[in-house]
Amino acid sequence: MIDKVPADNPGNIPCIPETLDLPELLALIQHLPQRSSWERSDIKATAMAYPPAVGIAKVVQLPKRITVAQPETISFLPDDIVVLEYEVVEWSATEGLKDTLYETYRPQRIRIKDALPHPSLLCESAALALVSPPAPTYKPHLPSNIITQSLLSEAQLESVIYAGQTHSEFLSGSYIVDDYWDNVTVAAQGEENAVKFRRGWFLGDSTGSGKGRQVAGIILDNWCQERRKAIWVSRSSALIEDARRDWCALDGSEKDIIDLGNIKLGDPIPFTQGILFCTYSTLRSQKNGKSRLKQIVEWAGKDFEGAIAFDECHAMGNAMAQEGKLGIVAASQQGIVGLRLQNALPQARVVYVSASGATKVSNLSYANRLGLWQTGDFPFTSREDFVESIEGGGIAAMEVVARDLKALGLYLARSLSFEGVEYQTLYIDLTPTQERIYNSYSDAFGIIHNNLDKALEACNISGDKTYNCAAKMSAVSQFESHKQRFFKHLLTGMKCPQLIKAIEEDLALRQFLNRLLALRIDMLNTIFERFELLLSQQIEAAIAAGVYEMGVETLRAEKFTIEGQEPVYTHPGTGSITNYLKVERL
Repeated sequence: MIDKVPADNPGNIPCIPETLDLPELLALIQHLPQRSSWERSDIKATAMAYPPAVGIAKVVQLPKRITVAQPETISFLPDDIVVLEYEVVEWSATEGLKDTLYETYRPQRIRIKDALPHPSLLCESAALALVSPPAPTYKPHLPSNIITQSLLSEAQLESVIYAGQTHSEFLSGSYIVDDYWDNVTVAAQGEENAVKFRRGWFLGDSTGSGKGRQVAGIILDNWCQERRKAIWVSRSSALIEDARRDWCALDGSEKDIIDLGNIKLGDPIPFTQGILFCTYSTLRSQKNGKSRLKQIVEWAGKDFEGAIAFDECHAMGNAMAQEGKLGIVAASQQGIVGLRLQNALPQARVVYVSASGATKVSNLSYANRLGLWQTGDFPFTSREDFVESIEGGGIAAMEVVARDLKALGLYLARSLSFEGVEYQTLYIDLTPTQERIYNSYSDAFGIIHNNLDKALEACNISGDKTYNCAAKMSAVSQFESHKQRFFKHLLTGMKCPQLIKAIEEDLALRQFLNRLLALRIDMLNTIFERFELLLSQQIEAAIAAGVYEMGVETLRAEKFTIEGQEPVYTHPGTGSITNYLKVERL
């Protein structure tokens, strides 16, 4: 590093030769002039945009993370609402960790009295298990029956606590949002119309961990603190039933869930409170100058402080344009509208929910509330800088990001443990009819494959009449992917009849055992005694006939003598021999 400061005598600075000798390098360093004193500059004229902005923004030194103090527990809480108390414990990375890919999960920093563990055993990747989230101070407000009736497990309550803790903080710095909620630029301190963005939280639990129930718990915490408007965005309209189920499981009312699809575009939303449910496709829809986004923002209000849950948030992936194999890939509309919603409601408590938050790092470009760029918590000046830097590091760099997010209390990712799970391989032989069907489809795809070039030329996708060199590559790629997908579904369909039969047989056996164990104790004893008698008779008969297999035995003696050896089987492939030994024990 060379400071750009003139020396007293420029002739005294030697030309730096190529050398690897440490004494020579030290001598060269000692010839350099002293470093100049640093003087702080209040404002630098530099352009910085987040997301892409137009024009020059004033960039100032960003302050430290801003925390909003939690209000004191108030005396006028309803009788059925309590402040969740818990104990903060110390944690060390050496406590009970094993040399495995996954570790059994339990909240590392908190213990909640009377809270039950998750119904199924949870685990966490070894990489994440080596780091601990910070000790929380936030205490949720929840109905008393959440604990007494075990409506949320200990791990699920941990999510509510850390989400509330994160939502008590704001991202560093102030920002200016344009009228279209597209461009956000860093603002100078005290600048008019500047806003601060509330920090967001990421829930990365896998299937079976109850992500919907945890989202409902986070919304319920805000609901009990008089923030009775929430927005729940999901991938499919059918998932509204899951949202209702999870909300009602916490003693919420089904009427609290508002389906935006039932309200006409452009009409005011006629509810003063509730959980507004919509899909990503609904969120991005607009017509005749009217948009669902504007409709939602007007209902929520510019000072909205409730929860926004982006369920299956990976649907907002590719929120920024990027370079693809076939050229520039435009930003997805779902990603753009998701960013606009976050920009329009800076005070909102954002929760990102996905078991696969990013198949690649560019898919994280929607998560601007995590503070991964431009805030000072991470060394990235912009979203583009973050994507470029992490992509260069590959999966290892993404793992480091996940660990850092957990260490900051911004991320949790638990999975169902497969400890104790047994499986068996079910081999399925195709019937002659199935083989004939498969061969017929193979022949059909062979004809398409052999004539694909001619078909592309006839459609002007390739040949002299097209100027798009990537068009043929894209068409062939889509054909091959559709072909593989077709045969995958074909084989899956052929496996189903025997698979269903095997499932029915297992269910029948389970039903028999359940009915057996439901009998009275005296009847069970009679059945088991009869079974033991029949089993003993069969064993005695097998021993008398010399066909009883004793299994593996441990023989103990001071000395063994092999009296005879006889090969009983030779493997045709490997030639290995299994011998029968006659042993005398002395």
